[in-house]
Amino acid sequence: MAHAMRAGGLAGEIVGHAKSPETRAVARELFCDRVCETAAQAVQGADLVVLCVPVGAMEAIAAEIGPHLKPGATVTDVGSVKRAVVEAVAPHMPEGVHFVPGHPLAGTEYSGPRSGFATLFQNRWWLLTPGPEADPAAVARLRQLLEEMGANVDEMDVEHHDLVLAVVSHVPHAIAYTMVGVADHMRRVSQSEVIKYSASGFRDFTRIAASDPVMWRDVFLTNKDAVLDILGRFAEELFVLQRAIRMGDGDHLHAYFTRTRAIRRGIIEAGQDTAAPDFGRAAPSAGE
Repeated sequence: MAHAMRAGGLAGEIVGHAKSPETRAVARELFCDRVCETAAQAVQGADLVVLCVPVGAMEAIAAEIGPHLKPGATVTDVGSVKRAVVEAVAPHMPEGVHFVPGHPLAGTEYSGPRSGFATLFQNRWWLLTPGPEADPAAVARLRQLLEEMGANVDEMDVEHHDLVLAVVSHVPHAIAYTMVGVADHMRRVSQSEVIKYSASGFRDFTRIAASDPVMWRDVFLTNKDAVLDILGRFAEELFVLQRAIRMGDGDHLHAYFTRTRAIRRGIIEAGQDTAAPDFGRAAPSAGE
């Protein structure tokens, strides 16, 4: 966000805080005008405060900054779960401070202060989940900022958000972690072959499974009802697929794969991925 705001001239001053001195030093070097040793110091006088911490750390950080927020400030977050964030943060917001929960659907498998870039949000969705008590003017100001950073902005109810994200993000990550775990077990049996002969399917599982473990631990623990619901549905679909393979039901498999293939085409048509071969990866140059 800091890269995008700097590139677009969207903020007068960007102030940051991070837990470790190493991260604070990188933030000061790359994208912050000032970096503070505490979150309480960082938020003083701020018009907009963005909580970019794992979901499990939201309550502690909200409790720390609450007394230091200026009246009229807007607080948002980038957590992948919204009900748990609302329950953790809202009680610590003082009167006159506007809390507008948010979630950019634009991450990569990389983490850390050197992993950001100004165009990350271009044509990516940023979901806002303001409650009925939210100030419309504060929501509109935040929406305008996000759109100026290149994002497509939509609003939805927190419960609906958590269910949708369980389908499009949380359960796919759970499946990826599980498949890589199975492959790790097989690697011990077959020595290095699982890694050596990784084709695109397994390779892309490993990309997803490379995501930050603390963040994903908190996501699964705080959105467990929706995740377990979708995992149950996945297990039912998997059982039907197993039966079709066992029974040699080629017609069922062809029809099923045809329907699911259409989902991929829809994602490309919506501009959320590319139809270029190999997911648009650049071909390695000579010698690589």
